[in-house]
Amino acid sequence: MLIKLTQLKKIKDGKVSLAFRKWNNARVKKGSNIKTAVGLINIIDINKISLKDLSESEAIKAGYDNLEELQNELTSREGNLYKISLKYHSEDPRIALRNKSDLTQKEFEEIKHKLDRFDKFSKTGDWTLDVLKTISSNPKLKAGELALILGKEKSWLKTNIRKLKNLGLTISHEVGYSISAYGKLVLNKLIQA
Repeated sequence: MLIKLTQLKKIKDGKVSLAFRKWNNARVKKGSNIKTAVGLINIIDINKISLKDLSESEAIKAGYDNLEELQNELTSREGNLYKISLKYHSEDPRIALRNKSDLTQKEFEEIKHKLDRFDKFSKTGDWTLDVLKTISSNPKLKAGELALILGKEKSWLKTNIRKLKNLGLTISHEVGYSISAYGKLVLNKLIQA
């Protein structure tokens, strides 16, 4: 579920507690946490509703100035309308992981096992080391340009960089990516192995 950064900040501050989305099928589950730029957001509840069920107070709780603004945004989209109750849960655990400054042999073996699995089950062959090296050599380079260097599709690259980010190895910037401190430790050990 994509949420604009301005909305995320308001959710974190407790100023926004609702979101409305039009989807063919619900894309989030009640009780789940989603990773965002400001940390984990908890999905308290999700219900299918109709446009006529919207209220002024709910529009304001969703961060809109008024009901009309929300209705205008929603009428231009297709799908079922979902009302999502949400709240800020906690900081993103990947941040603490990517800032780690030490790496035990056991931790390295565990992360290497995960990277090996990514490579093993990839339809395009081994990729993890090449992607990490390329990001390390080209910090904050746009995804499209990284994809060209690697000879991969941009969408494939972004999907797989997300896997590395979930392990705390990379950092996403407004433009491009970089290797985290933890990622540098792992990359150095991978190169030496």
